[in-house]
Formats: sequence, structure tokens, C-alpha cells
Amino acid sequence: MPDIAGAPPRAWQRMLSGRRLDLLDPSPLDVEIEDIAHGLARVARWNGQTVGPHPYSVAQHSLLVEHLAARLEPEMQAEARMSVLLHDAPEYVVGDLISPFKAVLGGNYKAVEHRLLAAIRMRFALPAEPSNTLTSLIKQADMAAARHEAMCLAGFDEREARRYFGPVGRLKPTRETEDYLEPWPTEVAQTRFLERFALCEKARSARSG
Repeated sequence: MPDIAGAPPRAWQRMLSGRRLDLLDPSPLDVEIEDIAHGLARVARWNGQTVGPHPYSVAQHSLLVEHLAARLEPEMQAEARMSVLLHDAPEYVVGDLISPFKAVLGGNYKAVEHRLLAAIRMRFALPAEPSNTLTSLIKQADMAAARHEAMCLAGFDEREARRYFGPVGRLKPTRETEDYLEPWPTEVAQTRFLERFALCEKARSARSG
């Protein structure tokens, strides 16, 4: 339905929880982990251009990145693991735009994404910005995940994957990694994302208590 004449365009999205999240001025009070998990489990990576009977979701990708980050840093604390898990959380609202399209859109997209992530981090009592060390770890694990996905799911050959996502280094696929690269049904991705978040939250509470 078009906006009423003269009214500003709607910049909020209603979530299934009933929350209304304003993309221009997102409030942490309107962020719910159930909405995030629901949305990310239904957003396809690689514009859906992946093999298998199910789309490869951002929720599953997030779990893969968290798994790889833990391989790089086995002593990583629960708060950091939660940051890794939520690194792509804004995509439950804005979707997963492929990197070439993000480059076309430029700064405006980045600004919206940054505001959303800041609200999400505040909602879950995470520091406003991850440390430089954690940011570097997330980027390394994210690139490794993209490289694995490119080759296993998106039709890239070894040369292309290395060119765009770098060498695999210490993060060669293991049997456990391969599980994260087999596209799951939506409900499985959503449930496993929520379970991992709950484990992080429980570990944080135990540590602070």
C-alpha cells in the first residue's frame, strides 16, 4: 500500500515478535534474538546460487564463522563468541547483499548496517565496538568461511577462491566443518542458531556470576 500523500516513507519493519524496528534510528529495545534467528535462517547467502535442496542461510554461515573463529582462538570467551555469532545480524533486516552490489551502493548501506549492528550489540550488552583483535579474528574466520562456501557450494574453483578470499591457511575443512557446509532446512538453521546463542549467554552468566 502506498504511503499517504505527504507522509514520509515508512522506514521501519514490523517483526513477528510485534516489534517495530526503525532502520534509520534502530532502538535496542526493538531487537529480539528470536527475530534475528528467524530472519537469518531465511536469508540466503550467495543470492541463493548454491547447490543443494536448501538455501545456504546467513544463520548457518554465522555458525560456521563462529566455529572457525573458535578453531583459531580455542580460549575465546563467551562474550567474544557471541560477537562472532552476531557479526552478520543486521542482515535479518537488510538481507545479504553480495559484495559487488555493496560496492555499488557505497556508504549509505554501510551506515545503515553499522547503526543496526550497534543497536544489536547494545541489546545484548556487548561493547559498542569489538576490539581490534576481535575484529581481525572475525574477518579472518569470515573470509575462510566464504572461501569454503565458494568452493563447496557456489561453484568457484580453487584458483578463483584463492584470488577472492585468500588462502585457507590453518582452517582446512574438518569433519565438523563439513557439517556446517551442508545446507540445512530453515528450521534446523534457526534452531541451531538459537541454541548456540543460548549457550553463549549461559556461559557469560556463569562467568559473571
